Parts: sequence; C-alpha cells; structure tokens
Amino acid sequence: MTSARLPIFPLNSVLFPGLVLPLNVFEQRYRAMMRELSALPEELPRRFGVVAIRDGREVAPTAPGLPEQARPEPGPASGFGPDPIRSFHTVGCMAEAATIRERPDGTYEVLASGTTRFRLLSVDATGPYLTGEVEEIPEQQGDEAGALASGVVRAFRAYQKRLAGASERSLAGQADLPGEPSVLSYLVAAAAVLDTPAKQRLLQAPDTASRLAEELKLLRTETALIGKLPSLPAVDLTRRPTSPN
Repeated sequence: MTSARLPIFPLNSVLFPGLVLPLNVFEQRYRAMMRELSALPEELPRRFGVVAIRDGREVAPTAPGLPEQARPEPGPASGFGPDPIRSFHTVGCMAEAATIRERPDGTYEVLASGTTRFRLLSVDATGPYLTGEVEEIPEQQGDEAGALASGVVRAFRAYQKRLAGASERSLAGQADLPGEPSVLSYLVAAAAVLDTPAKQRLLQAPDTASRLAEELKLLRTETALIGKLPSLPAVDLTRRPTSPN
C-alpha cells in the first residue's frame, strides 16, 4: 500500500465513511489547518484525517485565572502528551470538506463527510497543526455480507422501535436503509447509541461481513437491555459526531 500525508483532526467521536461531519473550528491549530485547506485550488480535494482520541483532550488545556490575552498559545500536540500517536486510535477516516466558511472573528464553520478508512502510521507535531503519514484501508466485503446485511436491517429496525419507545419518540418519517452492505454497515455503526470504543471496533473491522456480524450481536444485546430500562434519557446526544472545535 502507498502512504500519504494528511492534516490530522482528533475528535472524541468516531467518523465513518459516508457520514457527515459538521465542525465549529476555533482553536488556532485547527484554524491554521482550515486556512491552508481553503487556500487549495478548487479542483483539489480538501482532505484531512479524523482519528478518535484514546487518551487526551479534544480541546487544548488552558491556564485558568489568567486573562485571555495572557494565556499561553497551545501547540499542535497540546493535550495529547509528548508522543501524540499514543493518544489516538490508529484506524481513522479521511474527511473531505465540502464547505469551509470563515467567520468575521476568524473561526471556521466546516461541513465535511467521511470518505475512506486509513491506518495512522506516524504523527508529526513540528508544524502549526498535527500531520500524519497514513495508508488507506480498502473495504473488503468478506463472506456472506449480503445475508448478514438482511439480518442487520431487521435487528436495527427492532432496535429503533425499542429505542423510540424508551425515549417516547416517533419513528414516523425515517428513511429506508441502504441495500449495499458496506454502506449499511457504516450507517448502522454511526446511528447506534454506542460508546466510542465500540464504534471504534466497528470502524476497524477487517471487512464488511465482520462489521455486520458484530453489529448484529450489538443490536440484539442493546435491544434486550433497552427493554429492561424504565427510561432512556438523552439518547439523542450520542446520535452524531459533535465537536466543540
């Protein structure tokens, strides 16, 4: 496999191929990233790599009590320790920015979408923001992906109904699920109310069939657990990736 270098944007959430990622960019390191991406010629893709944080802080720590103008400017690896790659899950997802809009105060409103999985090989913190050497991970279907996809559709519908009942929400107007197994696997992984380690395991599954098989087990387990809960507060908070950045 060939490797490439990408700007790296660590988040407290997992991005999946095909999923939309809205970002509110205010830290200087990520402003610099978006400034350089937005300066690229229009015909070039504005790509960056999203990795989930294993151990660290999404927003750089500040100095409480100091006036804002006196606070030290965080560096590109601030919050991630002396060896940043150890703070990240090393399977991530490339994101391509559809829009990068600079606000009057210098912050950015970004709308991107996940494209392809990658493996993070190294991290460089010598520039204004983190960059990484990455290699693309091609998506393999695996054995019996089609049959597993049918089972996941049924299990996900049952999960949705149980989840809607627990939170007193309506299922009216929900879109049909995609038929293509890999697309389905990523959509279900993103939509299910799971913690970051569980979502990360789904992202780095070796192939579509393995991901669908794992989702089938998770959905059945979660559906059974939800049925035993008297209520399920704030489930919407985990439905899509958000970032204070």
